[in-house]
Amino acid sequence: MMYPYMTLADETEITHSHLIEEDGMQCLEVHFERPKEGGFDVARCALPTYSWIKRDGFSDKEIENFSQFLHSNAHLLYKYAAAGGIQIA
Repeated sequence: MMYPYMTLADETEITHSHLIEEDGMQCLEVHFERPKEGGFDVARCALPTYSWIKRDGFSDKEIENFSQFLHSNAHLLYKYAAAGGIQIA
């Protein structure tokens, strides 16, 4: 299951998975998706290793910016993944 996290000004949607237990470690995946003519640009990063497991359409600079974003937001992404997404009243 993927939970919404944020939409950027260029319409890039950021979503995250639930917590995934792997080898005794809590992991999650963060997905970036931006509409384009005929489909979407997509990228997916696995935390806590910050390894990119999917990447199509985003530039190296955009991926670098996403990496910085993830390092700044990882604590919140883990919090919301543990809670089943952002709880907005």
